[in-house]
Amino acid sequence: MNALGRHILVEYYDCSESILNDVPLIEDSMLAAAQKAGATIINSTFHHFSPFGVSGVVVIEESHLAIHTWPEYGYAAVDIFTCGETVDPWIAYRFLKEAFKAGNGSAMEMQRGTLDLLKKTENIDWEAERVEHTPELDERKRPIKSNRQIWFTERNDDTAMSLRHKGDLLFKGQSPFQKVEVYDTYAYGKLLALDGLIMCTERDEYGYHEMITHVPVLSHGNMKRALVIGGGDGGTVRELLRHESIDEVVMVEIDAMVVEAAQLHLPSFSSALNHPKLKLLIEDGIEYVKNSEDEAFDLVIVDSTDPIGPAEGLFSHEFYKHVYRILTANGISVSQSESPYYAPKVQKELYQCFQDIWGRESVFPYLAFIPTYPSGMWSFSFSTKGDIHPLNSVDLERSKLFTEKHDLQYYNPEIHKAAFALPGFMRQLLFNNK
Repeated sequence: MNALGRHILVEYYDCSESILNDVPLIEDSMLAAAQKAGATIINSTFHHFSPFGVSGVVVIEESHLAIHTWPEYGYAAVDIFTCGETVDPWIAYRFLKEAFKAGNGSAMEMQRGTLDLLKKTENIDWEAERVEHTPELDERKRPIKSNRQIWFTERNDDTAMSLRHKGDLLFKGQSPFQKVEVYDTYAYGKLLALDGLIMCTERDEYGYHEMITHVPVLSHGNMKRALVIGGGDGGTVRELLRHESIDEVVMVEIDAMVVEAAQLHLPSFSSALNHPKLKLLIEDGIEYVKNSEDEAFDLVIVDSTDPIGPAEGLFSHEFYKHVYRILTANGISVSQSESPYYAPKVQKELYQCFQDIWGRESVFPYLAFIPTYPSGMWSFSFSTKGDIHPLNSVDLERSKLFTEKHDLQYYNPEIHKAAFALPGFMRQLLFNNK
């Protein structure tokens, strides 16, 4: 070769959009391409732009491989620069084209540092040219193995929520029902996502799980048997089993992979999934409720995902008619009922469904603040079959003692009362019949 280096400018078109937004996968592909081309890897740095796009560079002894992606266009631009004759950049080109599932690609090669135009300096005393550095500078210049800016992004209509995570997925699987993933984020700890939507994080899960459980149990005062539909992460069961009065909890989760991911990577959530009072069933919750005996449970909690995919049937009138049937005379049902900001139509339809079944005076919406859920404002619906009232029936002194005993992080007697105070726009949404 009559040059110091070979430089290939590459463009890939019609690539997989999901691949081009997947930082760990892109980094792994770039590192593998360098290795297959015969390069010696020094370090790598990758960054994810929210909500789309990845930039990164792999530094090799022979120079570098760099990339930037535009997932929304299925396009990636790659720069492959190698020095000497031991590395073949075209091997890297072909490998990356396949890795990105590109429909087509183009490349232009340039020779860098044409030897005929260069004059080599001989007999340099390199020791005499050495520059003394301070220890601080030496530390700063020490090469690092990897520096990745990698973000998990949940997109919702015209907005997005992004959390930076530490790199490789802790868990990734595709069940018959949904994609299950666990990430380790910097701001919120470990995160469980289903089909790209945040289900819970270590830092703020208590807001959801404490409010969906302690509000109905402490309002009732004497619950013995509870049913949880969904809740495969285990957080709802964990909170229910803090109540010594409860003799049995039945949890029906359709997706065994969610339970597996929680038990492997979310022990703070799943700590009660082996509790002797828990009966865990991996089956369809809709069918379980349909086939249950009348007045079998004091409490039914519907801890579902959004009303899409496997959870769609949990938002139906027929399902909740059976929920009403299997409740005892003073039984309570609580359901997560979405964000009043992002899903007002779903929330209004659910509220109307509950009113039709339980009666207008027996349904009480309430709120909790969960930062990683869309808008942060999340709603629950409290439906009572008998004369239990979420404000008039609760023993606030008992609630206070329970809160202190278990060092609860969200629920307390004041929050219990305040949660049922709704903002004006939500009252208009739910109570205005126009």
